[in-house]
Amino acid sequence: QKILEVRDKYRDKLSLAKMYDAKNMLYLKDLVEAHEANDKAVMEAYGFSPRMSEEDIVAALFRLYEQKVAKLQN
Repeated sequence: QKILEVRDKYRDKLSLAKMYDAKNMLYLKDLVEAHEANDKAVMEAYGFSPRMSEEDIVAALFRLYEQKVAKLQN
């Protein structure tokens, strides 16, 4: 929800593409913080360690997906 609120704050000045442009992200600290908080909440929800690399996270998510698909096929 916080991400949507922050985006709304800038919608009259910046498109979504411009909000997420690397140069603009330097100045949109509230948007970065909202995403960081969201990332932390998702990591906690999945029981992932905050020290996991992006590669480890993707691998873990694919394992969860494969488990879900296998359950549906049985």
